[in-house]
Amino acid sequence: MIALEKRPTPSTFWTWATPVLAVLLTMIAGGLMFALLGKNPFLAIKTIFYDPILGEFAFYYRGQLLVKAGPLILIAVGLAMGFRAGIWNIGAEGQYIMGAICGAAVGLAFYPTESWLIFPLMVIAGAAGGLVWAMIPAILKVRFNTNEILVSLLLVYVAEQLLAAMALGPLRNPEASGFPGSRNLQQYPSAANLELIPGTGAHWGVVAALVAVIFAYILLSRHLTGFHIRLAGQSPRAARFGGVNPTALVVFCMGLSGALAGMAGLFEVAGPAGQISIDFNSGYGFTAIIVAFLGRLHPIGILLAGLLMALTYIGGEAAQATLQIPAAAIQAFQGMLLFFLLGLDVFANYRIRLTKREGVA
Repeated sequence: MIALEKRPTPSTFWTWATPVLAVLLTMIAGGLMFALLGKNPFLAIKTIFYDPILGEFAFYYRGQLLVKAGPLILIAVGLAMGFRAGIWNIGAEGQYIMGAICGAAVGLAFYPTESWLIFPLMVIAGAAGGLVWAMIPAILKVRFNTNEILVSLLLVYVAEQLLAAMALGPLRNPEASGFPGSRNLQQYPSAANLELIPGTGAHWGVVAALVAVIFAYILLSRHLTGFHIRLAGQSPRAARFGGVNPTALVVFCMGLSGALAGMAGLFEVAGPAGQISIDFNSGYGFTAIIVAFLGRLHPIGILLAGLLMALTYIGGEAAQATLQIPAAAIQAFQGMLLFFLLGLDVFANYRIRLTKREGVA
């Protein structure tokens, strides 16, 4: 019989080999799926992973890589802080939406005033919007011991309804002849999140993502709060005896992840998206969960995982356009990555043992 035996300590080899093997297995399983759809699996994998970096239009795609990776990294860094402490914020998508709404509302409130202060105020409003939305499950958890997974997830759907209401109501462009959606913030210089270096795709959201990676690395490796986060995740009982305040930890981790998700929403709505619309949210908050785990909840790993996931976004769009692969198949391909990652992650904590079947009396 095959049995799983608990390891005394997590395997270092499997901890770092799991993401690599998960990517390889995703390529194999994804290739089989594309073949069943009647597409050339090798060409599909090449289009997704090779062409955006070294293909004919690689220069354009490399610029888009940072555009897609920025919000994923920013959100994933915040989520990883909570995940490492055993605090599961699954509602980053809602916090991302609320950050976009609050930030855009501040920018549109000043229209058409020109001032360099407007964009910083939008960033603060975006972070505050995400933070306040994350505080709802945080306070309910510390006050009534509710499940933060369910509360934060359900709040995503509330945020989506608020997004539609804002696009159709208070934030709707009065010059759009009744069509939903706000003014285009990219056409309002004081509120626009434009490229810092033309052609690279790098904007203030990308800078914020890099700063967040550095901040998280220093926090986890050099600060007492980082030690409390790691201790709470590895041994909750030891954390309680060690004087860790669980209430403060929940509020800090949920607030940090909400603020970063809100900032990501603001940078997106003021940059690539350009406006508040009914379909503004694109699933970054959920995809960032994959990025966090693919990066092993480590800031540097998240940076690399964010770039890889952004590559699947860009390559997936290219595959849809050139190979007519359905969008649902690309989404399934991305989901396979998390599936194999979680499946292989078992081997980091367990080893396989072959045992003899006991005789039946």
